[in-house]
Amino acid sequence: MPARRPVAGLIAASAAVLMLAACTAGPAGGGGGELSYEDSPLTKYLEAVNGEWTEERAIADAKKTEELKAECMAEEGFEYVPVDQSQGMSIMGEDEMAERETEEWVASNGWGMVQTQEEMEQQQEEAEEFVDPNQPYVETLSPSEQEAYWATLYGVPPSEEEIGEDGSYEYKWEEAGCEGAAQHEINGDNYWEDEQFADLNEAMGKLWESTAKQPDMIALDEKWAECMADAEYPDFTTRSDAQNSIMEAQNALYEVGDDGQTYEEPSAETLAELKQQEIDVALADFRCAEKLDYQDKQLAAQFALEEQFIEDHEAELEELVAAYGKGEE
Repeated sequence: MPARRPVAGLIAASAAVLMLAACTAGPAGGGGGELSYEDSPLTKYLEAVNGEWTEERAIADAKKTEELKAECMAEEGFEYVPVDQSQGMSIMGEDEMAERETEEWVASNGWGMVQTQEEMEQQQEEAEEFVDPNQPYVETLSPSEQEAYWATLYGVPPSEEEIGEDGSYEYKWEEAGCEGAAQHEINGDNYWEDEQFADLNEAMGKLWESTAKQPDMIALDEKWAECMADAEYPDFTTRSDAQNSIMEAQNALYEVGDDGQTYEEPSAETLAELKQQEIDVALADFRCAEKLDYQDKQLAAQFALEEQFIEDHEAELEELVAAYGKGEE
C-alpha cells in the first residue's frame, strides 16, 4: 500500500530575519542606485541576533536537521534516512537579485508571479524526479504504523478547531515531532515568540507601514500614479496596487464555486493571457519607478525611520541582543 503523503507542518524559520528593506522596497525596478537592501540599519543591528544568511549556511543547517531527525526517529523505533535537501534549495544571490531588477528580465517575467501551463508542467516533472529514500521503508509499514511514523516525524496535524479561517495555526516546535525538535536544536528559541519582547516585535512589524505614510513617500506615490496613468493604468495609487491587481486576478482563476465544490482548471490560453497582462503592468511599473528613482528614495525614507527606531528603542534592542545574540559564529 502506498504511504500517504504527510501533512506538512508549518516549518519554523531558522532565524527571525526581519529584512525590512526587502519588505518595503516594492516590486522590481526603481533605480537601483546609491542604496541597497543591505544598507538597512535595523537589519545590520539585528545581525547579532539573526546572523548572516548564506546559501552555504542554509545547506549546512538543512543537513544537520536531517541528521538530527534520523537520530530522533531511531530513538522512537523508526528508520529514517536523511534526505539531501540541497538540490531543492535555492537562495537568491546578488547576481540573481540584480538580474531581476533589469528591464529585460521584467519584460520576460513580469514579477514572476503567474505561471503558464508549460512552467507548471516543468515544475511537476522536476517534483516527480525526486525520490524519497524513506518511501520503500514506509511502504513496509501497516496503515496504523504509517500514521505513527508520520506523527513521530512531523507531529500530529492540527485539528479543525486549531486551524483559523485563513488556514493558519499556532506552531509549537514541541508538537512538531522529530522535525520540530531538530529545528529547535539548531535554531534555539525564537525571540518573536518571547513575551518579554512582544511590544518590540509589534513595533518592528509596524515599522514598514510607517514608510508609506511619510510625506515624501506620499508625494512620490502620487508621481508614480500619474506616470502609470499616462501608461494607460489609471486605477493604481501605489506600486503594491499594481502587483495586487495581478495577484487578485490569479486567485480568481482558482476560486471554488458557490457550492464549495465546483472548480474549473484555468486553460493554458487563460494563463498565458494573464501572464502577458502581468508583464505589461510590471513593465509600466518598472519604467515609472526608474524614471522617478523610486527605490533609492523609498529606501532613504525607510532607513531614516529605522535609524530613529533604533534610537527610540535602544534599551529594548540591547536587551534583545543580550538575550538572543549569537556572538561570533
